[in-house]
Amino acid sequence: MATTTDIRKGIAVVHKGQTWVVIQAQFVSPGKGSAFTRVKLKNLQGGGNAEVTYKSGEAVETADVQNKRCQYMYNDGTNYYFMENDNFEQFSLDAESIGDYSKLMKDGTECYAMYIENKPVSIQLPPKMDFLVTFAEPGVKGDSATGAVKDCTIETGLNVKVPLFVNEGDIIKINTEDFTYVSKAN
Repeated sequence: MATTTDIRKGIAVVHKGQTWVVIQAQFVSPGKGSAFTRVKLKNLQGGGNAEVTYKSGEAVETADVQNKRCQYMYNDGTNYYFMENDNFEQFSLDAESIGDYSKLMKDGTECYAMYIENKPVSIQLPPKMDFLVTFAEPGVKGDSATGAVKDCTIETGLNVKVPLFVNEGDIIKINTEDFTYVSKAN
């Protein structure tokens, strides 16, 4: 059992007798009334999505899952292929199971696969990952004091807003939860 404070993207919960994975969680504290957590869920057994609201502090049943370390290998346009690090067995997940993470998948990415009843159902990327900037608009000189941002494209094709000092060829850290710039990589 967990409480609403433990709910975050990627965990598995039991809702109406079935296993669901949290795809989005938002804590809401209205000016009037008690706080709550609004959660978007994806059904891992029958498919489909649901939106659920939990009162603050409410007990939430977590699902019995296994997380195994794996490595992303490639995709064929329909499925994404992974290899377990322990036994080198390969498995695939469809694009819907990968979701928005498809925008960050590059060969060799280390991640965790979530298994329910010995079947892989989703993946969890590290909180931050490094990417090569393949295109960056030139920064406007003298505009750096305002905290201005510009568009850039990383090696997976994702467009990201970055500070003006980021240039093509730089390696940057991206937050995998919200796809935002964190810092230049060391």
